[in-house]
Amino acid sequence: MHPKNAFLIDRARLVTCGGTTGNGCVLIRGGRIAGINPTTIPPGTLVVDAGGKRLTPGLIDLHTHGIGRWVYERGPDELLAAGPRLARYGTTTIVPTIVPDCSPAGLKRLRDLAACLPRIAGVCAPGLHLEGPFMALAGAACPTMPGHIKLLDALLDAGQGRVLAMSVSPETPRILPVIRRLRERGVAVFVTHTRATLRQAQAALGSGARHATHLFDVFPPPPEEEPGVRPPGTAELFLVDPRATVDLIADGCHVHPLLVQLAVRARGASGVSLVTDSNIGTGLPPGIYSTPWGYPVRVAPGRGARIADPHHASYGALAGSALTMNVGMANLLRWLDALPPAQVWAMGTANPARVLGLRRKGRLAVGADADLVLWNNDLTPSAVWVGGTPVPIDTCRPSGPASQSQAH
Repeated sequence: MHPKNAFLIDRARLVTCGGTTGNGCVLIRGGRIAGINPTTIPPGTLVVDAGGKRLTPGLIDLHTHGIGRWVYERGPDELLAAGPRLARYGTTTIVPTIVPDCSPAGLKRLRDLAACLPRIAGVCAPGLHLEGPFMALAGAACPTMPGHIKLLDALLDAGQGRVLAMSVSPETPRILPVIRRLRERGVAVFVTHTRATLRQAQAALGSGARHATHLFDVFPPPPEEEPGVRPPGTAELFLVDPRATVDLIADGCHVHPLLVQLAVRARGASGVSLVTDSNIGTGLPPGIYSTPWGYPVRVAPGRGARIADPHHASYGALAGSALTMNVGMANLLRWLDALPPAQVWAMGTANPARVLGLRRKGRLAVGADADLVLWNNDLTPSAVWVGGTPVPIDTCRPSGPASQSQAH
């Protein structure tokens, strides 16, 4: 079907941007949503019978390093190969997350990755997310170095205007000028990998940082100033400041469900997004898989992706996740069952779109891009459209972690 052809998705359970669900139909024309429950339908319009299945905007992943056997930062070939696989998880937009290599070869690879984004099939990739290099805590692989404006500009120039977000640590030396320069250049500033004090976190927020990514993971509390008194830090500030938003890895091992509930209570459903932080091995059977960072990871049900080299200093530590967006959404629907389902769905659709200003994404509304997913009851996709074009779904079901959660 050509994306400019009009078609109608009929007899669907709609999850709308207004936070409601209900039975209805959606008219698609020119790659966008042309009508919700339209009163008139153009003659000759193709009708797709949804059969009463749930229809939502496609899922948007702001923080993902790879899928299957592909890691995006290895280069364009990996990213191009991975794109068509994402439909099987209901993901229609990704912001590939790169741990930047600041060498000449790394800058060239970043240029090549940015240039290939428009060519990715099966998923929309509007830009890149750089996780580092101006970090205070390394985590699994991130470099740690002080803020450096000249290096920052070199990274952004290599990104050719397609760097949408950069993650930094508030306590990194000379980070405030970096945050201000990122905002000058239209790049969203995320904070992560941090043990910052409240004052350091407030300074980062005041300079333009607005979002905390994979909250609670690599967010240890600041050092105690008085024995026995827990000091507030970045996590607490970003949960209560009205300017801030947060995202979480909802796999049950990176973040306990109780902390997910805490974040939603504090931040409100509209201030929380779902991310995967997915790594190589995601969606694959349990096993050990090599990575570009010099160590293998072991993927096992309910355990995420963990460093599998017994000689590594962080042997057994989490190294990204093995989460897919549909499983994360199933978990949220179960853990947050007191909320209206439409508010939970927004955590994987409208909320992440809002974080990066993707105005035509994440909404079931007239004028929005026709990035849509029709869901089976087990929260596997029945049909996927990106820009009104159907995306083939690989019907071979993974036997790995994606099989563990049930939809609610």
